[in-house]
Formats: sequence, C-alpha cells, structure tokens
Amino acid sequence: MTKGKHAMHQNILYVSNFHELVATPFHGEINAICWRRDLECDFAEIVGKIDLVENIIELDEEALLKLDLSDQGQLAREVILQDLHLLKAHGALPSLNLIKCYELDDAKAIVQTDVYSFHVDSSPIPTDTFLCTYYGASSEILPNEQAEQKVLIASIRDELKKQFGNSNDGFELFLNENCFDLHYQPKENASPISLGVGLLWRLSTAHPESEVLPCIHRAPKEKNGEPRLIMIC
Repeated sequence: MTKGKHAMHQNILYVSNFHELVATPFHGEINAICWRRDLECDFAEIVGKIDLVENIIELDEEALLKLDLSDQGQLAREVILQDLHLLKAHGALPSLNLIKCYELDDAKAIVQTDVYSFHVDSSPIPTDTFLCTYYGASSEILPNEQAEQKVLIASIRDELKKQFGNSNDGFELFLNENCFDLHYQPKENASPISLGVGLLWRLSTAHPESEVLPCIHRAPKEKNGEPRLIMIC
C-alpha cells in the first residue's frame, strides 16, 4: 500500500519493526517514530464490507473475523489483527474505527478544539499515542517550530480573557480545563507531514516526565464520500 522513498524530517525517526517502534526512546527533536512498512493487501475491501450508518463506528476482532474476504482482504485483516494484538501485549488499548466524519466545533468558537485542529495529546502519566491509517485520508503532524500555541497568540488570548471575564485569577486553569492550551496554529508557510497509509506511528504526548516536546497532529478532512479506517490508542 505504501511505497517509495520517505522524506526525512528532523522530528521523525523511522524504524523497521514493532520492537524498535516501542523500545526506541524519544530524544532531542525526535517526537514521532514510524514503523515503515510496505503492505500489499486490500484494506478497501474491508471498508466496503461494512455498512457505515453512523459517523463513527468501532470495530472489534469478532466483527473483522465475520467478514467474507478475498485473499488480499484476508491479508489486510491479518495486518490489522496483528497490530491490535501487538499493541495490547504492549499494554495499550487500541481502538479500530471506521469514520465518516468527526463532530465539529462551533465555527464561531475562539479556539476550536475538535480533532481537525492541530493539537497535542496530554496525560498525567507517561504514555504515547499510537496511530495507523489503513484506508482513506491520512492524519498529519506538524513540526513544533512550524506552529504556535493558540493561547499564546495575543489576539486569541485577549478574546479568551474576555470570555473568561478579564481576570487573571484562574485563567490558566480555564485554558487547561477547556483544552484550549492543547491546540496550535500553523505558522505561515508551515508544511504538514502526511502520516501515510499502512504505517504505524508512535507520537509523543505532553506528560510530566516527557523529555521531548509533544507531537502536534490532526485528523484530516475526509475525502468526499470516502470513510477512513484507522487504529488509534
């Protein structure tokens, strides 16, 4: 599914197997690690076998195993099941989702906090985000130097202070509780990096023990009429 050379970026490290993906520490500017792999299988067949009535449905192993698939579809199913098993054995809680679209924030919101906005994941304990797009538009990441935290942009901060009540007392807590501080604005000439199809990624999160910056990422706008099949945890 994914072929050709991969562009090198300062914040990305490419590895060749799952063990390296989970065992390699983030360091320096590296806050995204990718298990680079070429997959010759048919994820589209899996997507085509599922009736997507709701905007998002979660698929379990039982649902996958019930699908009547061709040889290429079976190979795709085996890849997904192996990914789920490897991540569960690692202690993660992966979720396989078929997505028509995510819920959008109010377009008039000062800071939009839906997943289409560039953001970082945050946790009170050390953890990472794992992500793989099997079908459809791919998620994107943005090098940290190409983005600015929205709550630090003067015009946005001023509007948020007005919404809060123009008081500094409790303002930072207000930003945190509403996840405003997790969202980022791309700088002029920023170049988002597509995570591709079939590649398994590990992204750094914001947590107290992290030694690197959290990885800024977002969900893409879905292609018209084409759902996305992704694994995330």
